[in-house]
Amino acid sequence: MKKNTRSLIKNTEGLSTVEYVIILILIAVVGITAWRQFGNAVVTKITSSTGQVSGLGP
Repeated sequence: MKKNTRSLIKNTEGLSTVEYVIILILIAVVGITAWRQFGNAVVTKITSSTGQVSGLGP
């Protein structure tokens, strides 16, 4: 049992996979945040433009 525990502690094969998953999650979070900010900016611009166009009428 003690021998198996030592071999598991020294085994670092799966470490790179875990690192890639963490990086992927971080990229996804940053991407979602940027996408939401972009969406909010677009909505603000459209709302502002709609108000300005409505003000041009007779």
